[in-house]
Amino acid sequence: MKKSRYKNLSFYFCTFVLLFSISLQTGCIVGIMGTSRESEKSVPAEYNLIEKLSPKTPKNKKKPEPAGKILILVEQPEELNAQTNLRFYLTEAINATLVLRAGILPECLISYDEIADFRSNTDNFLLLSPQQIAKALAADVVLLVVLEDYKLSKLPQEEFYKGFLSTKAVLLDAANGEQLWPKLERGRIIKVGFEFEQNGKERTIERLATSSAHCITRYLYDCPKPRFKIFDDRTGAAWQSWGD
Repeated sequence: MKKSRYKNLSFYFCTFVLLFSISLQTGCIVGIMGTSRESEKSVPAEYNLIEKLSPKTPKNKKKPEPAGKILILVEQPEELNAQTNLRFYLTEAINATLVLRAGILPECLISYDEIADFRSNTDNFLLLSPQQIAKALAADVVLLVVLEDYKLSKLPQEEFYKGFLSTKAVLLDAANGEQLWPKLERGRIIKVGFEFEQNGKERTIERLATSSAHCITRYLYDCPKPRFKIFDDRTGAAWQSWGD
């Protein structure tokens, strides 16, 4: 248990460093440090996850109910580079970003290890719906992230890589399967990528996961305007053919 805890803390630290460096690339340091009036402006959440998970006190009770839990469920098709466990990187990055940026309490999260144990110990796991998996893990909501495209290219320079990751994200209520976010789409398409990362393969994968985590979760809390858009964001019509 302690080893897993330390591993999660280490990933949180690495995610913070990556988020910080990505913000620097876009000139968004004031958005992190909060030293400018501009940093006080926020892009309103499309869905307020903090409000959903906050403890509620029913009228007939004196004590509030426990805080709700969120399950990050990443689906990785076998054809998308089975040698890289993108499920791990993206789950950990989203969990860390929800804590560091959105203010979600760590106890509201379900760790990747818990999901992996459930997957390996459940014979019919692939037949279960996201709602069924969330209920089994005592989650109130499930953020389903489907990996749609992934490219990792080694560049001629030593330890230099080019990366691209496309995902589709949707937030579901575990109780009834209602789609909470996005409201007008079947899922929000998120694309991130960059021409080069000079610190090796693992750092490249971590950067893709961290950038994706930010671009997904920024819609689920009031994100400070200076940090909303990041350098690695390739979502939108202007970047439609970038990863081809």
